[in-house]
Amino acid sequence: MHRVTTGLLRARLRAGYPATPSFFCRTLATSAWQASPPPSKHGRRFPPPPPQPSVEEAVSSIVINSPDLPTQRTTRHDTPYIFNVLMQDEPGVLNRVTDIMAARGYNIDSLVVAKTHVSGLSRMTVTLLGDPTIMNQARSQLEDLVPVWAVVDYSHSKIVEREVLLCKISLLGHELVEGSDAGPPSALPGQAPSPSPTEPSTATATSTNYTQLLLSTHANLGALKELTALFQGRIVDVSAESIIVELCAKSTRINAFLKLVQPFGILEAARSGKMVMGRSAKLSMYHEEAEEHAADDSVAVDISNLPPG
Repeated sequence: MHRVTTGLLRARLRAGYPATPSFFCRTLATSAWQASPPPSKHGRRFPPPPPQPSVEEAVSSIVINSPDLPTQRTTRHDTPYIFNVLMQDEPGVLNRVTDIMAARGYNIDSLVVAKTHVSGLSRMTVTLLGDPTIMNQARSQLEDLVPVWAVVDYSHSKIVEREVLLCKISLLGHELVEGSDAGPPSALPGQAPSPSPTEPSTATATSTNYTQLLLSTHANLGALKELTALFQGRIVDVSAESIIVELCAKSTRINAFLKLVQPFGILEAARSGKMVMGRSAKLSMYHEEAEEHAADDSVAVDISNLPPG
């Protein structure tokens, strides 16, 4: 800092600058700016991102933080069993898993596989239906696969469950959807069909039918918008004859939504499958300390060591 300031003073004095107080102030400010590191692009410095964990560390963290299984489990045959399979991201792993399931005759209700935040690690969520003894065998066989790191059982644990639905719903009504192969509708549902070309007809009657059809379409659109808002979904596409609804919720809520929109006429439906994640078992930062204090208080005190009186 001192060398930079002295060099600037000498250079400016030799160039003929007057030695005034303002000259010295500008020289000191310039030298301080040159000595300080340049500011970042956004005016603030952020620490570097943390290093990405390895596959082993990520798997260990998921297994350790998974909720504990309850001591009492249900023995119903229709209870879904949910397994999270942490496996190596390499070609052919999904085929090996599905081959095992098909060879043993397991009833796969849902299967979702995708990459994780760690490079080289994939997470597959399998939902099976069957006898508890058979499900335990399925878990053991999945753990025996070489590319599989671990299998976490979320069947009877507290989890967060989500599924994505894309559903195309008709705005014309299911009657017109079912009879769409016969050509464009000539009348609204519940009305008499329009006369054939050989019979006398007027343009007024035809325009009235289309006006009523347009009003019915807007009424269906309003009802579907309210129904979608109740399920906290959203409409992603609107056309003259149909809409596409996107919904992210539990599987039971998606089933209820499909039943409610079925009278309108479902043209297409696509479901992503069930994705789950275990809830955090630690609800408070002081939970462990409170348990330790409670354990200390519950320790029996020896009366013989107390002072008299």
